[in-house]
Amino acid sequence: MTKRDYYEILEVSKNATPEEIKKAYRKKAIQYHPDKNPGDKQAEENFKEAAEAYEILSNPDKKQRYDQFGHAGVGGAASGGFSGGFNNVDDIFSAFGDIFGGHFGGFGGFSSGHRNRGQRVSRGSDLRVKVKLTLSEIMNGVEKKIKVKKYVACQHCNGTGANNGSSLSTCNTCHGTGQITRITNTLLGQMQTASVCSACQGSGKTITDPCHHCGGEGVVRDEEVVNIKIPAGVGEGMQLNVSGKGNTGRRGGINGDLLVVITEEEHSELIRDENNLIYNLFVSFPDITLGVTAEIPTVDGKVKVKIEQGTQPEKILRLRGKGIPDINGYGKGDLLVRVHVWIPKKLNIEEKRILEKLQNSPGFQTGPSSEEKSFFEKMKDMFD
Repeated sequence: MTKRDYYEILEVSKNATPEEIKKAYRKKAIQYHPDKNPGDKQAEENFKEAAEAYEILSNPDKKQRYDQFGHAGVGGAASGGFSGGFNNVDDIFSAFGDIFGGHFGGFGGFSSGHRNRGQRVSRGSDLRVKVKLTLSEIMNGVEKKIKVKKYVACQHCNGTGANNGSSLSTCNTCHGTGQITRITNTLLGQMQTASVCSACQGSGKTITDPCHHCGGEGVVRDEEVVNIKIPAGVGEGMQLNVSGKGNTGRRGGINGDLLVVITEEEHSELIRDENNLIYNLFVSFPDITLGVTAEIPTVDGKVKVKIEQGTQPEKILRLRGKGIPDINGYGKGDLLVRVHVWIPKKLNIEEKRILEKLQNSPGFQTGPSSEEKSFFEKMKDMFD
């Protein structure tokens, strides 16, 4: 299923300010809030869709990648295995509840249909790794398995942070809400504010007997093998998102993301120019004069190309569809073969005599026409 444009979802322009994006998301969240639309599956999907759009557009790095590469740059490649968005509504409440004053139950008159919605769930930090790809891997797409050093859930306490499976107790300071609510009197009446409980860091729970292995954090340093599917057509510096494969959140929190930065390994013969490939073909003076069949390397093997008699130096031969696939699925680039003439620096006596005979022959006295000169100058400028 094709994902909708994030700007279209929030009904904002690409030049919208962070405050305008936040305001637009709040409006959509109120419109499709589960408490306002009980049992409405479409409203719930719209609610999650708006949260996904806000997650991308509110993050400067993700927004920049989205503006440049579309959904593929932030996790929307259909075949690439990169996923974004939220699996359930509770994740959204945990991630963006602070936009609404710390909890959703306090605006629009909605009831608190989701239990402990005000509790703060910690989120693990994102990780960034570099993956170097060959031109062949970029051309065809590839699946990589990489070892990532990260924080994972402690196996001894199952990520709870409590020793020997002991239960967590309700925080006495916030009474399990994860928040401290204060009411102050102002000229306009009473104003209610909420802040994260400092005693439990917003979790609503306290640990009386911390796990000895993780110190009550619920996470330990370890190594994990992550399977990454990289779609064809990625480029140098492109950053792709693997959702949930970053550091694990403390005490059962939400996992961060793994950001995969693409680097390209230089090919020995081919040069990449966006989705096109360039090959510099060197032929001898007799071959370019008489014509010759040359072998041209491609990513998938060699192909034969006929160099016609009288082909001029710097001419560009185009092999359509032999370039890099467009990451958004708009076909493939081309392989551009730039023809160069190799001139020997030293000649023996016999070779000199042959060239001296040709030097004054009619065929070698005729120069290019003005149209031909103009054409080859334009072709040269394409690569200079």
